Amino acid sequence: MTARNFLVARHDLHRTQVVDDPLASQPLADGQVRMAIVSFGLTANNITYGAFGDAMRYWGFFPSGDPAWGRIPVWGFGDVVESRVDGLAVGERFYGYWPMSHQLVLQPDRLGPGGFTDATACRRDLPLIYNQYVRCSTDPGYAVEHEAHIALLRPLFTTSFLLADFLAEHRAFGAETVLVSSASSKTAYGMAFCLRGSGPRLIGLTSPSHLAFTRSLGCYDEVLPYDAVGTLPSGLPVVYVDFSGSATLRRAVHGHFGDALQHSAAVGGTHWADLAGQERLAGPRPTLFFAPSRAQQRLADWGPVAFRQKLHARWEGFIAALQSADPPWMTVTHSHGAAAVQAVYLRLLDGQLDPTDGQMLSM
Repeated sequence: MTARNFLVARHDLHRTQVVDDPLASQPLADGQVRMAIVSFGLTANNITYGAFGDAMRYWGFFPSGDPAWGRIPVWGFGDVVESRVDGLAVGERFYGYWPMSHQLVLQPDRLGPGGFTDATACRRDLPLIYNQYVRCSTDPGYAVEHEAHIALLRPLFTTSFLLADFLAEHRAFGAETVLVSSASSKTAYGMAFCLRGSGPRLIGLTSPSHLAFTRSLGCYDEVLPYDAVGTLPSGLPVVYVDFSGSATLRRAVHGHFGDALQHSAAVGGTHWADLAGQERLAGPRPTLFFAPSRAQQRLADWGPVAFRQKLHARWEGFIAALQSADPPWMTVTHSHGAAAVQAVYLRLLDGQLDPTDGQMLSM
């Protein structure tokens, strides 16, 4: 089978192409491994990677060789198919960050029982959290039957956990309410799950078609359609957590609350076509929340072991709630092949997937 790469035009996310991988037949050097990418999840988070590909350097992880085209990163599983590294055996499975491709050559560093860090030259000055590969055989949170949940939700939930911790540390900036856009998204309701019962009232904003689902989650105190922002008391001290990236919605929120808005956090870009640049808005200036920076801070504060323990405890509670939910929070669909990857990607890009859809793919 010919190894291939799924590429996206960096400045027009609707344009895609599938090309042969020029490195597929290149012999490995000492210290390298070749990984077969077995499966990966595709979520709105990956659209954010494309939308912020230049600003946040997401295009830098897996260069395409053509500056006009990029490889959007995804989270999933890969197997060692060829190794020139002592301690990495053919057949071992790892969880981590991949391109939408058949295979990837990595240069493992800091190899230990739990996994390794990729030291490929193009990735050395990029955030460490994206360069770590976890050995599934020693990961206490891994089970083969849970691979879809891990790929689709673990990276999102890490951001959810870090956001909730950030708001808790700052006591929600003194606000009585946390207002959440794109509230049906997995990262948003993961954050709400972590925050619920901690003090501030949680209000989710979503599209009319997602109201019933978002209310069924039980993570929010109230769920409203986007156009109901103006019905909320304008003097209410509020923190806005923006997962949508919609300039129109951000303008409406800032205009309605003005100086009552205590903090405005920009997190995602699911409404990628309506992303805003910096503009003059009422109230505080929106501040980017960058999860890798927060993770580095907490790793320094708590140490790696305590960080993993805190995150894992929250993750276990979240997964237990997800798996026991009726109706289900997520239904997983598995698809294979470049045509299927393109079809799911374009449907996701255009907002045509149901929030309960969990898409697991392989090239």
